[in-house]
Amino acid sequence: MGNSTIDFEKEINTLNARGIEINYYFICKTKLFLFMNNIGLEKNHENVKLGKLLHENRYNSSNKNKEVIIDKIAIDFINIKDEYIEIHEVKKSDKMEVADYYQIIYYMYYLKKLGINSKGVINYPNQNKKKEIELNNEYIGKITSIIKEIEEIRNSNNIIPPTKKKYCKKCAYYEFCFS
Repeated sequence: MGNSTIDFEKEINTLNARGIEINYYFICKTKLFLFMNNIGLEKNHENVKLGKLLHENRYNSSNKNKEVIIDKIAIDFINIKDEYIEIHEVKKSDKMEVADYYQIIYYMYYLKKLGINSKGVINYPNQNKKKEIELNNEYIGKITSIIKEIEEIRNSNNIIPPTKKKYCKKCAYYEFCFS
C-alpha cells in the first residue's frame, strides 16, 4: 500500500495547473501569465461578479450543488452516479466553449489520476443548454501537452505580449494590456 501512495503523490504532483489556468490558456496567454504571476484583476470585475451570481442563484439553492475543491481544482458541483461522478461547470455563455471544454477535460483527467471515473457537463443556464463530455485518449493527449505548455509559461520570466481579440474589451485585464 505504501508504494501506491507514493505513485499517487507523484502523479498528482505533476499536475500543477489549476482549472482556471487551463481555461485562460485558450482565452489569452497574456491573461494566463499575469494570473500565474499573482496579478489578479478579476475579483471586482463586473462579468466575474455576474457569473458568480448566476451560479449561486441557479445552482446553489440546495446543499447538493456546492462547489467541490480537490487540491488544485474547484468543480462547481457534482452528482454522484453508480459507476462515476458527474462533474459540472457553470458558464455564463458558450462564447469560450473550447476553453470551457478543456477546463472540464482537465478536471476529468485530474480525477482519473486519483482513480475516480467521471463524466463532465458544462451548463450554460442563460442559454438553457448543457454539453456532455467524456474523457478519451485524444483528450488525454491534448491535455498533457497543454499542461506542459502551461508549465513553460509558469517558468518563464517574460510576459507574453497581448493580442487584441474581439472579446478583450470585456476582460478585467483590458486596461492593463491596452492602455
